[in-house]
Amino acid sequence: MLTLEFGKSGRKAFCDGLSRRSFLQIGGVAAAGLTFPQLLRAEKSASHANSRKAVINVYLTGGISHQDTVDLKPDAPKEIRGEFHPIATSVEGMEFCEILPKLAQSAHRTAVLRSIIGLRDEHSSFHTLTGYGMNETKRDGRPHCGSVIAKVMGPANPITPPFVDLFPTMQHKPYNSPDSGYLGRTVSAVRADGEDLASMKLRFVSPSQFTDRQRLLQQVDAFRRHVDTLMVEAMDVSYQRAFDVLTSSRLVEALDVEKEDPALREKYGKGSPKHLGDGGPLWNDQLLIARRLVEAGVRCVTVAYGFWDTHGNHFKTMRQQCPTFDQGIAALINDIYDRGLDKDVLVMVWGEFGRTPKINKDAGRDHWPRVNSAILAGGGLKVGQAIGTTDKIGDSAATRPIHYLDVIHTMYQALGIDPHSFIRDVNERPVTILPESSRPISELLA
Repeated sequence: MLTLEFGKSGRKAFCDGLSRRSFLQIGGVAAAGLTFPQLLRAEKSASHANSRKAVINVYLTGGISHQDTVDLKPDAPKEIRGEFHPIATSVEGMEFCEILPKLAQSAHRTAVLRSIIGLRDEHSSFHTLTGYGMNETKRDGRPHCGSVIAKVMGPANPITPPFVDLFPTMQHKPYNSPDSGYLGRTVSAVRADGEDLASMKLRFVSPSQFTDRQRLLQQVDAFRRHVDTLMVEAMDVSYQRAFDVLTSSRLVEALDVEKEDPALREKYGKGSPKHLGDGGPLWNDQLLIARRLVEAGVRCVTVAYGFWDTHGNHFKTMRQQCPTFDQGIAALINDIYDRGLDKDVLVMVWGEFGRTPKINKDAGRDHWPRVNSAILAGGGLKVGQAIGTTDKIGDSAATRPIHYLDVIHTMYQALGIDPHSFIRDVNERPVTILPESSRPISELLA
C-alpha cells in the first residue's frame, strides 16, 4: 500500500499541510526508513548511459533439489534416484525432470549449470545476491549485487530506480535480502513487499496537489539554499526525481500486472502471494512484474520464489509446487526472448545449495552444499547447453566445477561491469567488487 506522509502532528507544517521535512514513503517500498528521494540518488557511469542491460535474479528459498529438476540420476539406486523420471528437452542429449515439461520445451533458451561448488550449509540468500557467505557479508559490509549495479550503472532513465527488490519479508531472516553494505543507503533497493504490489498506486494526492507542493518546495528551497547550501542542493535533485517518479505512471504501471495481456498472464499462471513455510511465496505475478520492471528500465530485480527446504515429504511437495514453478519460470524465459530482450536481460534461477543424494527416513532430501545447479537465460549468453556434470549419484562435481563466485562474476560481466574493477564506498575508499579469484564462465560468453 502506498502511503504518502505529510504534515504529521507535532511538526510544523506549511499552509497546505506539508512539512518541509516530511518524507515520501511507499509502504513496503521505502527500505529501512529511507526517504524515497534518498533511494533514488545514484551515480550514473557515462559508459552505461545508453545501456539497457539488466538482470532478474530469482532466489529459490531453501535450496531446490538438483537431482529432481535438471540433474536426474535414473541409473542410481532407488534410494538415490527417487520417484521421478527424466524427459527429453529441446536440446539433444539434455534431460530434465518429468515435472518440468514447459522448461524442457524451452531448454534451447537456457544454460544449465550442473556443477556449482563452494557453497556452505547455511540457509541464506547471501551467496546468490552478494557473492559471499552470510558471515562474511555481515562482517565486511558486502553489498547486495543490486546495489553494486545501481552504483556502477546508475538509472536507465530519471524516473525509474535502478534496483527494485521484490522480496517479501520472510520469517527466516537470512532468507531476506542483504542491504547495500559499505556502498551506503543511496544505492539501496526500492523494496516492495509482495503482498503490497497489487495495491501500489498513488492515492489521496491528486496530480494538481503534487504540482502545488512541488512549487512550494522550490520556493522554500530557494530561500534555504542561502543557509545550508550543500545539503539543500543535494536534496533539490533527489526531491525532483522523487516527484518525477511519483507523478509518472511508468513505475506504477510496471507493477500493475492487470494491465498485461490476459493471454500472457495465462501463460505465466498466478500461484499465490501466501508465504510457504518460513520462506517466500510461489507467486508468478512477481515474475511477470520483474519482466515489466526491466522493460521499464530497472537494472536489477530480485525475486524470492517458493520454499524448497524439503526435509520431509519431498516428492509430494515437488509434485505440488513444480507445476507452478515450471509454468512461471518457462513463461519468464520465453517472454524475455519473445520480446527481443534476450540480448540485454539476464535471468538467473538458483538457490543456496542442492539436496542430499540419499533420501532420508522422512522421504525427504536434506541440505547439500557440496554441489548445486542453476538455470540461466538471456543476457546475450550462449544458451542451449548444460555445463558441468556431477557423479553418478549427484554427490559432487565430476567435470567442470564452477565456483558460485564465478556465476556472480559472469552476471556482472554480462551487464558490462568489470567485477575486478574498483568502486568507492561511502567513505570514498576504493574497493573491488569481487576477489581476484573469481572468473567468468567462458562457455557462456559470446
